[in-house]
This record gives sequence, C-alpha cells and structure tokens, in this order.
Amino acid sequence: MNLKLLIAGFLTVLCIPLANIQAQTGAGTSAAKDPASMTGTGAVANFDQVLNGQSGSMRFWGKVVLEGSQLPWDPIPVVVSCDGKMRYNTFADAKGAFDIVASPRESETITTKRDPKHVDPSALVGCKVSAILDGFESTTVTIANGSIMDNPDIGTITLHRDARASGSIVSDTTQSAPPEALKEFEKARSDKINGNSGGERRHLQKAVSLYPQFAEAWYQLGKTEEADKPQDALTAYQKAATADPKLLPPYEHIAALAAVDKKWQDVADAADHALKLDPEGTPQIWYFSALGNLNLGNKDTAETSALNSLSMDPGHVAAPKTEQLLAVIMAGKGEYKGALDHLRNCLTYTPAGPEKELVKQQVAQLEKIVPPAAK
Repeated sequence: MNLKLLIAGFLTVLCIPLANIQAQTGAGTSAAKDPASMTGTGAVANFDQVLNGQSGSMRFWGKVVLEGSQLPWDPIPVVVSCDGKMRYNTFADAKGAFDIVASPRESETITTKRDPKHVDPSALVGCKVSAILDGFESTTVTIANGSIMDNPDIGTITLHRDARASGSIVSDTTQSAPPEALKEFEKARSDKINGNSGGERRHLQKAVSLYPQFAEAWYQLGKTEEADKPQDALTAYQKAATADPKLLPPYEHIAALAAVDKKWQDVADAADHALKLDPEGTPQIWYFSALGNLNLGNKDTAETSALNSLSMDPGHVAAPKTEQLLAVIMAGKGEYKGALDHLRNCLTYTPAGPEKELVKQQVAQLEKIVPPAAK
C-alpha cells in the first residue's frame, strides 16, 4: 500500500484552516456565520453537527461569568469531568449561557460502534462542570439532577483571574487604552453581537488607529479579515502579539494561517509560544503543535500533542480533526492497528460528505495491511 498517498490524503483535509475555531455559538441556537462554519470545519460546524444529531430525555444548562469584567468576545469552553476525566465539552455563548445536551443517536448509515466518549446526560449526574479560559481559574458546579423532573439549571460558573498565569485572554493594553479607543472597541463588540460585520471592522480599525498598542482590538480585527484577507488577518494577529506578547488568542490563529501556507516551523513555534504562556494548553493549540511537529519529523512530540488535544476534547468539538491527525501520526510510525481503530472511530462522528468518504478510503487502505486477526 502507498502510505505516502495515505498521509498526503489526510494532510489535504487536516491543513484546512481552523482559525476562528472558537466561533460564536449560542447555547441551543444556530452558530453565527464565520470562516470556520463557512468552510465546514472548526468548532461551530462540529458543534452544530453535535446538536443536530442528538436526542434524549435529559438536558442541563448553566451560565459562566467573569469576575470583575465582561465576558470575552470568543465563546468559552465548558467541560464536564467525571472522576478527573473529561467526558463532555461544549461552549458558552456571548452571554455566558451553555447547554449540556443528549448523546448522539445511533448512526443510520454507519454500523461501527458509538464513540465511547459520547455519553448520555444521565451518566453525567454527580460529575463536575467547569470552564476553561486562559489566565483564569474556574469554580465548579455539580450535576445533581436525578430525574427529568429536577431543575435543569445547574448554576453559575465563575472565572477568577489566576495571578500565577503568565498568559491570558485579557490584555493589559485594554486597561490602558484611551476612552475614545475603548468606545470604538465596545461599538465593535455590539456590532459583532448584532451581526454587523462591516460596522465591527470599521470600529476596530478606528480603535487601533487611536491606540496602536490595543492588542485585543488588533486580534479582533484579524478575525474580521481572516475569511477574505488572510494576509491582512495575519498582520493584525502579529501586531496583537507584538503589542502584548502574553495575549494568548492570536497564536492559535497565527498557527492556523501558517498551516495553510505549510510553514510548519511557524506552526510549531506559534503553538510552542502559547504553551509556554499556558502549559495546560487548549485542544486547538495542542492540535497545531501536533500538526507542526509531524511535518517537521518530530513524530513522538506530535503524537503526545495529539493525545493531549484528544483527551481535552472528548466531543470532538474544539478540534474535530485531531483523531484523523493522530491516525496519520500512528500510521507514519507503523502503528497500523491503532491508526485503523482511530479512523473507524472518526466515521462515527464525521458528517456525510467528501471528508467522510476520504476517511472510508483510508480505512480500506489500512485494512489491507492490518492482519485479519488484529482487526
């Protein structure tokens, strides 16, 4: 079998930009149109697939608040942990609301077993729910519902600034911005919430012209440009990182844009810088660490990073291509049985379309190598 063809086929899919991966997602609502959802990749696209494919009798919801400040523009990851292991993940919307919804229905077209990472809400009773935000510590709430008659509102999660963290999603440059620039920034935020992308862009451009060191404004401006003007977006992200090297969000987008251009050292460097600021990382940052290191020939580092990403994203919401990438890494190391298992699992949650057909082809190729007894 031509393994080079196998890996090249994977990378064609895996190099699709995952910028704006933390896209605007409303709890229980449809996702806003951003580059991630329009390309069919990223958190929004996968989250909608999760919502559309789920049913069940129990559902929980809650809210996330940020102590002493308003919520960030990007949705906040929310995770459910049972006995110290992540079992479910989702996002809080622009107002902090989040849903924990039912597990997926059995596939009508795929006969493979259900992804064991997907669980029914009833199985989450007694588990802890917390939020993840770079530079902040989260309180936890416990899912205590015993039946569908109980109140599905599980409470409020509060995020406190972590004095020990060296990186954050909040920039000190925002606190020092002049009132005129802050006013433009808030107008841009309002336009974003209302779906006025043109107004959002204009106000952000005004904000950075009034205060060139406005790191968060540069970052948000980059996001408005990413779909149509990726080079302008990259410049904005780089200016954000220069204005405040400790601001974490730009590095994920820098890595994503570098991956599109196959600048693998830049991908790895951006992920590495983010991980130095926040060693815990995020599923997306670990994904780009894996992707960059794989293409640089650092297979063991790539595998470790991919496993970290996968463990933090049991619902395949934040970095939906990670398991495919892990299969590529394992196949490249000759671990064909493990690669085949992961690809088969990908079929349980990959939506119908060209990507699923490609995975089916890769499964068929690996099945020719793996001994029948091992299948």
